[in-house]
Amino acid sequence: MRNPIAVRASSPEGEDIPREIYGFRPYLLAISASWASAMYGYDSAFIGGTLSLPSFQRTYGLDTASDSAKANLSSNIVSTFQGGAFFGCASSFLVAERFGRRPTLILAAFIFFIGAALQMIGRLDSLIRGRLVGTFEVMLQAALVCGFWVNYGANKNISPEGNMQWHIPVAVQFVPAGLLVIFMIPMIESPRWLVSKGKLQDARKNLSWVRNLPQDHAYIDREMSMIEVAIEHEVSSTGQRGNWRQIFSELFQPGVRGRMVLSCGLVSFQNFTGINAINYYSPTIFKSIGFTGTSVGLLATGIFGIVKMAATMLYAAFLVDKLGRRPLLLIGGVGSGIAMFYLAGYSKVSGSFEHIPPMDAGAKTAVVMVYIYALFYGMSWNCIPWLFTSEIIPNRVRTLGMAFCICVQWVTQFIVVYSLPHMVIGITYGTFLFFGTCTVFAIIFAWLFIPETKGV
Repeated sequence: MRNPIAVRASSPEGEDIPREIYGFRPYLLAISASWASAMYGYDSAFIGGTLSLPSFQRTYGLDTASDSAKANLSSNIVSTFQGGAFFGCASSFLVAERFGRRPTLILAAFIFFIGAALQMIGRLDSLIRGRLVGTFEVMLQAALVCGFWVNYGANKNISPEGNMQWHIPVAVQFVPAGLLVIFMIPMIESPRWLVSKGKLQDARKNLSWVRNLPQDHAYIDREMSMIEVAIEHEVSSTGQRGNWRQIFSELFQPGVRGRMVLSCGLVSFQNFTGINAINYYSPTIFKSIGFTGTSVGLLATGIFGIVKMAATMLYAAFLVDKLGRRPLLLIGGVGSGIAMFYLAGYSKVSGSFEHIPPMDAGAKTAVVMVYIYALFYGMSWNCIPWLFTSEIIPNRVRTLGMAFCICVQWVTQFIVVYSLPHMVIGITYGTFLFFGTCTVFAIIFAWLFIPETKGV
C-alpha cells in the first residue's frame, strides 16, 4: 500500500541546472522578507526581560503584587501577543491571496508600527532551500539576541525612575518594522501569485530576475510550465480560481491530510519542548536555578540568546543540507531532553524554587545545561519544523497549509506562555520535567513518522 504521506520530488531541476539560479538574488529576497521574522524575534525576546525591569514593575504594580497576581498579569501580558498573532495569521491567507505577498508584508509592517506606538502609549530551490529558510531563522535569532541585550542595557544604564527604562525596549520594535518596509518596497511580487491572477508576462519577468536567466531560457520555460500546471490543477479541483473554501477542504483530502498532521505535529512539539518558555520568561527561568538580581538574570538571558543564534547559524550554514532534517531532529531532541531533565532534577534536589541555592558544582552545571539546551535546540527543532512543512505541503495548497500550521503553532505557543507563570508556582521543578517529557514524545514522533526531505 502506498504511503499517503510519502514525499516525492517535484522540481523542474534536472541534470542541466543553470548555475546562475544560485546567485545572490534568492538570498536577497529571503533577507528582505526575513525582517518580518526579526519583528517577531525581537518581540519574543524583549517582553520577558521588560517585565522584570524595575520601572515596568513599578508602573504596573508588579513590585508589590503577590506571586499569584504577578503570574496572572505576566501571563495575560505575554499571551496577548500570541492571541493577536493567531488572528493575524488566520487572516493572512485571505489578504495574501487577494493582494499579493509583497503588499501583505508591507501592510503587516505598518500595523506593527501602530502596535509599537500603542505599547508605548499604553517558493525555494531544493539544493539551497535549507539555507534560505535558515536565513529567515537566523534573522529571528539575531533579533532575539538584540531583544535580550537591549533589556540588559536598559537595566544597567537607565534609571528606573520614570518610564524611559522600559519605553526604550518597546520603541526598538520600530527598527525591524521600518527595515521590512524599506526592503520590501523595491522587491518583486511572487511569480506564482502573478500566474494565479493571469499576469503571465509579469510572472515570467519576475521569475527571470530571481533566476538570473533570460526570459526565454529553457529553465524559465520549464518552471513557468510547472507553476501554470499547478494553478490549473487548483482551478480544476476547486471549480474556480482562488476559491479558498475549496482549497481549505483539500487540506483534509488523502495525500494532503497526512502531511498536514505531520506538519502540525512538528510545530506543536516545537513549542512543547519548552523554548518559548525560556524566550518569554528567561529571567524567571534563570531565577529558578539560582540566579539573583535583575542584571544577572538579564545577562544570563543575553548569553542564552547568543548561544542559540550561533547554533542556528551552524544549522543554516553547514548542517541542514548535509546531515538532513530527520537526524538533526533526533540529535537535537536528545540533547535538549537531557538538559531539561537535569534542570528538573537539580531544582528538585536543591530546592531552587523555594530558596536561593549556593552556586556550587550542581548550580554551575545547571547553567551549562541551559546553554546546552540552547545549542541542541537551535540546530534542530528551532528551524526544521518550518523547513519540513514548506517542503511537504503541495504547492497548490501551500499558502493556506502554511497559514494553518502557523495558526496551530500560535495556539500551542499561547498555551505554553500563558501556563508557564502558573506552572512555576504550582509544580515548580515539574515545569522542567514536563518539557523534558514532551521532548521525549517529540523524539518518538520524529523517529516513527518524519521522512527525510533533504534535496526533495
